[in-house]
Amino acid sequence: MDSSVPVAEEQAEQADAAEVRGFWERLGLPGLVDVHTHFMPERVLRKVWDYFDGLGPLTGGVEWPITYRGDEDERLAVIREFGVRAFTAMLYPHKAGMAQWLNSWAVGFARRTPDCLHTATLFPEPGVEAYVRAAVDEGARVFKAHVQVGAYDPGDPLLDPVWGLLAEAGVPVVMHCGSGPSPGKHTGPGPVAAVLARHPRLRLVVAHMGMPEYEDFLDLAERYGEVRLDTTMAFTDFSERFAPLPRRALPRLADLGDRVLLGTDFPNIPYPYAHQLHALERLGLGDDWLRAVCYENGARLFKINH
Repeated sequence: MDSSVPVAEEQAEQADAAEVRGFWERLGLPGLVDVHTHFMPERVLRKVWDYFDGLGPLTGGVEWPITYRGDEDERLAVIREFGVRAFTAMLYPHKAGMAQWLNSWAVGFARRTPDCLHTATLFPEPGVEAYVRAAVDEGARVFKAHVQVGAYDPGDPLLDPVWGLLAEAGVPVVMHCGSGPSPGKHTGPGPVAAVLARHPRLRLVVAHMGMPEYEDFLDLAERYGEVRLDTTMAFTDFSERFAPLPRRALPRLADLGDRVLLGTDFPNIPYPYAHQLHALERLGLGDDWLRAVCYENGARLFKINH
């Protein structure tokens, strides 16, 4: 009886992977590019999971079971089996003094994980410009900024030279700046709009489509040609319960199809990975839009050739 449990689990994992692969194979893609996945030091990630398990304030009190719990090697095996050709290590500090240490870990992770886009992070603190410059020099290809968890204003004067540096280097920044699943002191479109007014060439990727302020962040993407949005958790059954996309926004989303990027939040999602893909498909924006979002836009932004 007990021996059948691993077999059942293995069969479920194989079915999960087959569903994901079937999605992108039907579209004629070589795989997926996922710009919003989480890899970080194991003890840090476990604390993140503990936070989700405890329904902390930043989850909005929503029950949030982690679907892809496992060690680093297991999670890497799963995402590769899905056919994700390039992904990120979205890591972030919740206080000063953490970012540089996280960036040091990320260098090693990128070296041993060639299909991961070398990811770095930041925090408004003395020395931030120096360690961000060092990360860029070491080959960081994308940064993560988490305004909600870090509880900081992206317009903090300490970050102003950093945004200028990253804009000049052309390195994208994935920023959680929307007010979902619960608002923070500096979330919402206003603080980000102020940053973009000063740094219009910043390659800002708005995480989670900016939920729930979707339309305000679509405004910013229409105003600034380097602003993009990632799909992380947007349009899923889970998110539509508390942050539904206004249907009137769909034509705008279609028009910005070259600047929408697949993001999923793997492994920290409360549903199977394939559900994010099907949530995109049921928007009804067509196969060309799906191909662009799920592979082509990310491949172009990060110069990925497969």
